[in-house]
Amino acid sequence: MGVAVFHLEDLSGAELTLAGAEGRHAAVVRRIGPRERVRLTDGRGAWAEGAVVAATKGGVTVAVDERGTVPAAVPRVVVVQAVPKGERAELAVEMLTEVGVDVIVPWNAERSQFRANPERVEKMLAKWRAWAFEASKQSRRAWFAEVAPLATTAEVAALLAAAALPVVLHEEAAVPLASLDVPAAGDIVLVVGPEGGIAPTELKTFDAVPVRLGDTVLRTSTAGVAAAAALLARSRWT
Repeated sequence: MGVAVFHLEDLSGAELTLAGAEGRHAAVVRRIGPRERVRLTDGRGAWAEGAVVAATKGGVTVAVDERGTVPAAVPRVVVVQAVPKGERAELAVEMLTEVGVDVIVPWNAERSQFRANPERVEKMLAKWRAWAFEASKQSRRAWFAEVAPLATTAEVAALLAAAALPVVLHEEAAVPLASLDVPAAGDIVLVVGPEGGIAPTELKTFDAVPVRLGDTVLRTSTAGVAAAAALLARSRWT
C-alpha cells in the first residue's frame, strides 16, 4: 500500500507543515503519527515526500527527503458528463477521477433532470470539486482532476470542435468506440449523455460522429469511465 497523499500549495522548504482542514484530516481522521511517511502534492505535478516529525490535532510536520515533478499526461482526456441524479453524480465524478480523467465538464443536457439556477449550480460545483479533490488524493494523483463550470450545449459543441478526438457516446450509433484512432497529443473530448439519452437536436449540434461502447447499455454514471478507460488503454496506459 502506498503512502497517504495530502494537498499542500507551497512545497518549498526542508520541513513542511500541513495545517488547516488537510492537517486535521491527516492527524485526526487518518491518525498519521511520527515516523509515518506521507506525500504532499500541489495537485499540479509537484510532490514532496518524507516522514512525519511532529503531529498534533491541528496538523503534521513532515521532514522532506524526496521530491519530484510529474509531467502533465498527454493526450489530455476531457469528459463532458451530463448531470446525473442524486448519488449517481458522486459515483461518476469519483470513478472518472480515479481512472485518470484530467477535466470533468458538467453538462446540463436537454434531458438532464437538473433545474439550473445560480445557487443550485454553485452548490453542485462545490460538491463535484470536493469529490474530485478527495478522489485525486485517494488515487495518489500528482495532477488533480479539474471540474469545469457547468456547460451549455453550445459550449460542449465548441469543445468538440476544438478536440483532437471528439467522441460522443450514443447507444444507437453504428460506429464502435474501438475503431477510433487515438491521437498522441491534444484533447480527447468525450461526451456522456443523461439517462434519457442525448436529444436529436443536441446530436445535430455536435460536429462528431456518435459511437457506441458495445452491445450493452451503461448508466450515465458508468459509461464515461468505461469509455475513458478504453481510450486510455490505447494511449497513456501503453
